[in-house]
Amino acid sequence: MDPLFDLAGEVVLITGASQGLGRRFARVVAQRGAAVLLAARQTGKLAALEQEIASAGGRAAAVQMDVADVAGLAVAVDRAEAAFGPVTVLVNNAGIAVEKLAVDQTEADWDMVMGANLKGAYFLATEIARRMIVRQHGGNIINIASVLGDGVMKAVSPYAISKAGIIHATKALALELAGRGIRVNALAPGYIDTDINHDLWATPAGEKLIKGIPQRRVGREEDLDGAILLLVSKASTYMTGSVVTVDGGFLLA
Repeated sequence: MDPLFDLAGEVVLITGASQGLGRRFARVVAQRGAAVLLAARQTGKLAALEQEIASAGGRAAAVQMDVADVAGLAVAVDRAEAAFGPVTVLVNNAGIAVEKLAVDQTEADWDMVMGANLKGAYFLATEIARRMIVRQHGGNIINIASVLGDGVMKAVSPYAISKAGIIHATKALALELAGRGIRVNALAPGYIDTDINHDLWATPAGEKLIKGIPQRRVGREEDLDGAILLLVSKASTYMTGSVVTVDGGFLLA
């Protein structure tokens, strides 16, 4: 294994690990030797992934965590760190979207999306950062943004706004924490085929979206493997405040 991408000794906390990209990220970092803390609101959904990683010789532990519950984050992180020790890498992946036109979005819709995607991610990052500062060993935070943080699409305005906020939060935290040896970067995926949206791509709406991507295909989960490994590993030691976009050229169009 290339030592740049060897994650032995790292304790990686991944939120939203029960499905989609979070699940993929967990598999990727576990294969490179990291101890993985699988965080989600419902730990029952994590049992199979935890067992899969253990069966492959990796280390994983499920942790109940609702990132929107800011008051409960410290306790949730305490439970997580009891499994493998201090978190050295946070992957802030949990997020949701409510698909409605802006004029139909309610205050409750807005609060739910912002609570998980922006407020929760920000306060989890700062909770982890405070612990890293006390330990004086530096650390690494990766926020999962989106191409919709730079561009927009109809019917997901709170989501797009939250991801624009995450990109700016990444830069603001990176500036403040750089002197403490803590790096903060973001990964901005384009449209990726996951079990959550898989049926969309065969519909007229999905086909139209694909035609708007210069590479003329939707991304695969494995298309993000290199980018997440770059950001999680020593390969990105001199990167902070960066946003790595993986979108098949979507933003170019």
